[in-house]
Formats: sequence, C-alpha cells, structure tokens
Amino acid sequence: MADERILVVEDEEGMREFLRILLSKERYEVVTCESGEKAIERFKEENFHAVITDIKMPGMNGIEVLTTIRGIDPFVPVIMMTGHASMETAIESVNKGAFAYLLKQSRNEEIKQMVKQAIEMRKLRKENKFLRQELRKNHSERPIIGKSDKIRQVFALVDKVAETDSTILISGESGTGKELVAREIHYKSCRTEGPFVSINCGALPETLLESELFGHVKGSFTGAIRDKDGLFAAAKRGTFFLDEVGETSPGIQVKLLRVLQEREIIPVGAIKPIKVDVRLIAATNSDLESDVESGKFRADLYYRLNVIPIRIPPLRERKDDIPLLVDHFLRLHCEGVGRSQKSLSPEAFEVLMRYEWPGNVRELENALERAVILEEGRVIASEGLPERLRRSPTERHGSVVSTSNFTLEELEREYLLKVLDETGWHKKRAAAILGINASTLYRKLQRYGCDRVGREPVGSAKSNW
Repeated sequence: MADERILVVEDEEGMREFLRILLSKERYEVVTCESGEKAIERFKEENFHAVITDIKMPGMNGIEVLTTIRGIDPFVPVIMMTGHASMETAIESVNKGAFAYLLKQSRNEEIKQMVKQAIEMRKLRKENKFLRQELRKNHSERPIIGKSDKIRQVFALVDKVAETDSTILISGESGTGKELVAREIHYKSCRTEGPFVSINCGALPETLLESELFGHVKGSFTGAIRDKDGLFAAAKRGTFFLDEVGETSPGIQVKLLRVLQEREIIPVGAIKPIKVDVRLIAATNSDLESDVESGKFRADLYYRLNVIPIRIPPLRERKDDIPLLVDHFLRLHCEGVGRSQKSLSPEAFEVLMRYEWPGNVRELENALERAVILEEGRVIASEGLPERLRRSPTERHGSVVSTSNFTLEELEREYLLKVLDETGWHKKRAAAILGINASTLYRKLQRYGCDRVGREPVGSAKSNW
C-alpha cells in the first residue's frame, strides 16, 4: 500500500482517469471523485495527504471544495487545476489557502513535481506542529494546573476547539485563569506561529480603547501625529484576546460586531475598511445574558461571541486542585526570590482548604507569594497566611448572614470591601491584591455605590443592586 493518499476531484472522466494513472505510477494511492460533494464526504471519512481539484465543476466548485477542506484540516495541501488561464481565479484560490495553481495543459513532470512538493510541505507542517507542541511543554508561560473533573472538562474542550477558527467566549470569575485558557487555545491552534495579542477592555476609556483596537489615521484627533495600526492589525494571522468584553461601550460593541460579521475594521478617522485575519477569543467575569436583557450589552454581539462557550469553574468548586496549585506556586515563588523550597504546615494547609477563595487562583497565588517572602523558616505556619484567610466563615460573613444567601455580585462586593479595609482603602494596593486594574476597581465601586465614608454593612444594600 502506498504511503501517501491523493484525492482527485474532477468532473471530466478523461482528466480524472489521466491523473489517477499518472499519480499511481508514482506509488501514490489515488481516490477519484466526480463531484465536490462526494469528495467532501470521502474527505470527512478518510485520511488524505493532498487534494487536487478542478475549479469549474457543476454543483460545488473548486473554490468551495478548497474552503471546506481547509476548514476540516488546514494541514492538507490543495492543488487547484483548470483548463482556462485566469489570473483572477488563481489569486482568489491562493488567497483562500490553495497550495498551488496548475493548468490542465501542464506537462506531466510539472504535475508530479507539484504533488511531490505538496506532500513534502504537509510533512513539514506536521513536523513543525509537533515541534511547537514539544516546545510548548517547556514554554515559559504559566501552565493551567489541575486534575479535578471540572478542570479536566475544560482541558478536553480546549483540545477540541483549538484547531478550529471559531470565536470563543470564556466566562469565569476574576482570577480563575481565563487568559491562561485563551493562551492554551492559541498555542494548540494552527495560528500558533502568529502573535497572541490581548487587551483588557475595562482598563481604558472608550476613546483610547477605540484607537488601541482599530488604529487611527493621522489628524483624526488631537495628538494623532501619524497613522497607527491597532491591535487587530497587530494580531494578523494570530489570536486576539479581549478580556472584560462586557465593559465595552455601545459604540465599541458596534465596531466589534463588524469585525465578527465582515472580518474588517475601520481605523479612527478613516473611510475605507481594512480586512483582518484574526481568531477572536473574548472573556467576561460578568453575566452577559443579564447584561443583554438589561440592554447594557448588544444581543447580536453576544450571540456572535458565544459561538463556543467555555466556563472556567471558580476555585471553591475545584478544591481538589488546591494541593497541586500550592506545590506549583510555592516552587515558582521560592525559585523567583532565590529561597530554598518551603512547605505548608498541616494547620496552614487546612486554612487554605476551608477558605472560599472569592479571588480564586490569583488570590491563592498572592497569598502564597506573600508567605514565601515573609516566612523565614522552611515551613509556613497558619500565622504566615493573610489574616482574612484565617478568619472563620462566621467572622468573615457575620454571625447572622450566610454566604449561601448572597448573589455572585454581593460576594464580589463584600470581597472588594474586605480587601479595601485591610489596605486602609489604598485603592492601587487593593487593586494589585485583587489582580485587577485600578480603573476596573473604581468602576466596580461606582457600580456598587461604595465609598469609605458611606460604607454599608454587607447584605443591607441588596435592593440597590
């Protein structure tokens, strides 16, 4: 049996048989189909190393065959053939990802050489993918740690969707690792050679965010002294991660919808649109469905973003992962400050397992980093952990009110206020502990109607939310 299998798609019987005989003599296994529809059925069921397709065919034409095959397996090279020299068609097919373009009048040696090159290119692509995966194992980016059932489900979904180009919406509370998941998808995708570009939509005012996303032309506003490419342009052939997408204004939402629908942007001050080639991953720590119902977020944009939803479980739902996370962060931060390896006392470990972790993995890491720096000995006692972790649930939430009576927003409000109280309402320091931008903290405080003077007891402001 031949090592490589070629799929030939040709409606003319004579040409179809000619290619079968020519390539079979080169020890390829050749499968022929007289229509694009039948070829796609065979391609979905069997493995092929290259495809040769006629461009002009009744029913599904060659361009449609090309785009469908590229969507199924982007590593399989597709050679386009036609009996009519058309530079416009040639450019279109190459732009859509064709490996090469040949005339049916081409010499036999040209056809055989082109197929050989296509097979070699596929091998190189596969080898490069394998090498990238091996390099990824030792990548400097922090890995996603966990073995609980819930996090394994996330891993499985990431593996399933990474090779597609579909838009993904990652949801989860602050500190659960949404950007880590987005990076994992990028590194496992066919866009891994392109850049991974990210922006926190809640960290910038609308006017600045628009310029950062879409770019601007010279003179479009005060200070625009030259043309500037936006981040969508910078993410060409890569992945663009939009964090806190729920914080975008209605104006920005309209422009994001255009990107998803038309795959094009219009820089600030420009007239003509610019095509963009990016895979979009968005993330939110808010309930976008509720925001859609309240009119804060566009319904059409939400459904465009929510093609493949991925929910990252909060740490309190996967406490089985805490031992692994503790080992990882202690090793990471001991190495980072040049300290010998530290461990937790049984009492300290029990404190971590009892705590509800409203700040999730980020809060756990911050607590362990603090303990590594402040603890002189090899063993971190419970006293070496932040005081808020050591308080009992009754002390943290009051003797009357139970956490089960709170909504997610109420828990977030309480946690913000606790951290602010502990930092003496030093907002930049509190934002650093929370792992969010200072501007995001300011917005959340405004949203919850909180200030230091008028601080209300937790649970008394439900009617205001």
